[in-house]
Amino acid sequence: MRLLNKPNRLMLKGICYASIFLIVMLFSSPAWAQEAAPQDNASPQAVPGLDMSEATIAKGKELFVGRCQSCHAVTEQVVIGPGLKGVLERRELPWLLKWIRNSQALIQSGDPIAVQVYNEYNQTQMTSFLDLSDDDIKAILAYVKSAENQQQQAAAEVTAQTGGSEAAQASSGINQSYLVAILIGLVIVLVLVLAVLLLIVSLLTRFLKSQNLPEEDLEVVNEKIDLTAPFRSKAFLTMVGVFFLLVVAKAGIDSLMDVGVQTGYAPTQPIAFSHKLHAGKYQIDCQYCHTGVRKGKSANIPSANICMNCHGEIKRGSPEIQKIYAAIEKNEPIKWVRVHNLQDFVYFNHAQHVQVGQIECQQCHGEVEKMEVVQQRSPLTMGWCIDCHRKTVVKAEGNDYYDRLLQFHKNNAGKKPMTVEDIGGLECSKCHY
Repeated sequence: MRLLNKPNRLMLKGICYASIFLIVMLFSSPAWAQEAAPQDNASPQAVPGLDMSEATIAKGKELFVGRCQSCHAVTEQVVIGPGLKGVLERRELPWLLKWIRNSQALIQSGDPIAVQVYNEYNQTQMTSFLDLSDDDIKAILAYVKSAENQQQQAAAEVTAQTGGSEAAQASSGINQSYLVAILIGLVIVLVLVLAVLLLIVSLLTRFLKSQNLPEEDLEVVNEKIDLTAPFRSKAFLTMVGVFFLLVVAKAGIDSLMDVGVQTGYAPTQPIAFSHKLHAGKYQIDCQYCHTGVRKGKSANIPSANICMNCHGEIKRGSPEIQKIYAAIEKNEPIKWVRVHNLQDFVYFNHAQHVQVGQIECQQCHGEVEKMEVVQQRSPLTMGWCIDCHRKTVVKAEGNDYYDRLLQFHKNNAGKKPMTVEDIGGLECSKCHY
């Protein structure tokens, strides 16, 4: 008995040839080609007049850390003075020796470059180092140049790692449709191969059953595939257990991180006061009741006297208003429940944010004018505050206090807007005593 007749054999051969052809085409595609790694051109460069030996660079590093690091960085970053990257290309060595040793003397001599640098950095006086010799200053500059070379070498290594794939993509054009077509073709071929294999298994099973096989062999032929066996294996059960433990651990960590975060907190107040009615419908300004919001650290919870400015005449018979009268008669404050709470070690000043920063109440408290019962909308976490400081642009227009800061920021950051972070908004002592 022939298991495969001539048409079936031809079909199987055709599938095999097509699979081989598609695999060869896929791996010979330009998208799979490897580009040669770019050459490293960031080798250390010698500087005339500087000793670039390891001993000199080590000495220069020690002097830089002790004398220069508090005001300068070896990168382009501006600390107090300019970043020193490329300083040997911008300035001549003899000029640098004079400037570093005694910048004020060079400025007073009328040197145009010295005067320009002095004015550019808001006439900040640079410390004089009369005790440093020329060799000491050259050692510092050698260290700066060495650090610059290391930065260039690191950048070249990153380019070498990422540039090859980018160049390959650019040269091949990343013909996505071509790759998709190949993948679809491979999937079709695999499906056809699977169909042929199933056909062969079916034919073999039918053939074997027609033979006079021993009982043991027939059991093998008639054996059914148990699809549930993998799910009962120890490996699978172990993986499920580990996954369950990870989910529980993640949920536990998240719950711990939420300790003290009261988003959605809306306590029941002793008097049913509606912000939706007062701030929404009647458009009473926030600072009318919260008197300290523009001039103090705390916004203040309104006293009964403020309530009586209106309710001495309006809705005097209301049961909720009668609670205000009762508090006044007993000479006791209304025991409002605070909704927004900060830790005792956190300093927050409403006036600084509302008056100076011109932050709208809704930015932190949500649309209170639409709330029947006030609830906490923002998490008030440290991360939330830091993120706001990083994004919020300082509204410095018309405020002379920021004039010099704006000029300094413009000189060092260009067109990038000045955010709260740029004026020290991320310093620990700003919010923590």
